[in-house]
Amino acid sequence: MAEDGNGRAVLVTGGAGGIGRAVAMRFAAAGDRVAILDIAAASAGAQVLGKLDGVGHVFVEVDLADPEAVLRAVDSAAEQLGGLDVLINNAGVFPPHHIVDASYADWQRQWRTTLGVNLVGAANVTWCAVRHLRERGGRIVNVSSRGAFRGEPDAPAYGASKAGLNSFSQSLAIALAPYRISVSAVAPGFVATDMTTEHLRPPGGDAIRAQSPFGRVAEPDEIAAAVFFLASAQAEWTSGAILDVNGASYLRS
Repeated sequence: MAEDGNGRAVLVTGGAGGIGRAVAMRFAAAGDRVAILDIAAASAGAQVLGKLDGVGHVFVEVDLADPEAVLRAVDSAAEQLGGLDVLINNAGVFPPHHIVDASYADWQRQWRTTLGVNLVGAANVTWCAVRHLRERGGRIVNVSSRGAFRGEPDAPAYGASKAGLNSFSQSLAIALAPYRISVSAVAPGFVATDMTTEHLRPPGGDAIRAQSPFGRVAEPDEIAAAVFFLASAQAEWTSGAILDVNGASYLRS
């Protein structure tokens, strides 16, 4: 694995906006080359690439729910970057589906969609990326959620997908250690992104901000900083860890 700031090859899923964009910018600012995989159109990807420091960055449009497309996208990204050192599984969807209100058809569709991107999609990206990472070791950081621990009553598939991602992270921490690949996760609470803008408007947003004793929600850069550390050369011994980054809005023992 290349040392921090010495041009690591970094793959970020869901990097066209929100947390993923902040993560991509953080690595690029450190001198790394970044490949962004996102379902967003190429025009949106080009806008993000234009904001990244340095050169050698690439964007690959892909639907993470399509296994064959994932295989092609990861291989393409690795080829363009000259290998892989770091994988950040950040892409995720959050479709609301309360069990009492949803029709049976909607219930099934939301579970397929959510697990297909948040868990199975991440697992498929990881399988593909490991074929490149194991050549020289590296880091995998999965973006989970506090919802994996506290539950998500209005989006139970989301909470379940993130709990599964946590278990997946810990399983791979053991399986990939012999290849010098460290695997960890971050579990944010609410983050101020385009996806959460409507949720954060008053009066509901006031209640969300009050969940933290700091009286606010996280900024994407704060989550990116945690991801960047876990992906660093100094963080190998954090393998298997799930780092809460939620401003004490949810505490677990």
